[in-house]
Amino acid sequence: VQLQASGGGLVQAGGSLRLSCVASDRTIRYGMAWFRQTPEKEREFVAAINWSGGSTEYGDPAKGRFTISKDNDKNTAYLQMNSLKAEDTAVYYCAARKGPPRATADFYDYWGHGTQVTVSS
Repeated sequence: VQLQASGGGLVQAGGSLRLSCVASDRTIRYGMAWFRQTPEKEREFVAAINWSGGSTEYGDPAKGRFTISKDNDKNTAYLQMNSLKAEDTAVYYCAARKGPPRATADFYDYWGHGTQVTVSS
């Protein structure tokens, strides 16, 4: 499956962005996730969602501010990010795997190219 992430950009602290990840295959077959990375850090888990969209998991930076969702009819996963902070600045990657979603990047077989999110303080 090929994944295409979009929706990144420049936003002021406190603002919101919604990232999208469009898949070339039916997303109902996949657990999907968002990770993020900066030059200073390893790839960090943000959020994950199971095949149906009925189960989600969040990394500590995302809890209470970000929401992952999935529209299997559109083969698209989303990450709604609210109350953005400067430390959320990173390249955000979507990922997919056939099986339950995991919070570790090594479990994912398919990755998008990433979309840059920059939060100005």
